Amino acid sequence: MSTLISEEYRQLNGQLHQTNDAYGRSGHKWAADIRELANICAARTILDYACGKATLASALADKTVICYDPCMPQFSDLPDPADLVVGSDFLEHVEPDCLEAVLDDLQRLTLKAVFLVVATRPAKKILADGRNAHLIQEPYSWWLPKIMHRWTIQSFANYGGEFVVMGSKQ
Repeated sequence: MSTLISEEYRQLNGQLHQTNDAYGRSGHKWAADIRELANICAARTILDYACGKATLASALADKTVICYDPCMPQFSDLPDPADLVVGSDFLEHVEPDCLEAVLDDLQRLTLKAVFLVVATRPAKKILADGRNAHLIQEPYSWWLPKIMHRWTIQSFANYGGEFVVMGSKQ
């Protein structure tokens, strides 16, 4: 398997999670939409990929949510495939050299559907090495071909500064 994250970057993100309580807490923001998609596709399992502080799992406590985040020791075990894979506000944080491998991993783990939220603007948070926490700041037009290569897009919404894609396995 190709590299999903470098050890240096894993440590930088882990440090930001430890020192900034707000970092990694946005997963719950899309819980209603994710619940609706899970119901539509009859998802028995939901994988929150790069779950941060696992706020989505808390918001969907009645669902089976598997948390995975290589930067959080308690969630760092590689996950099994799930019916619905959620990637909320993390793809823009991926190291550019690792992006294709991460997208391929998301595709591999998706049994039925995917829910992606991608920011296209700079982050408010800065890594300890001085870089903006959003390593990839590209418009949705740059992202969509990469997504469409792996999933069939069922819905797309641009919110100016971020976009949401719901897709199904091809």
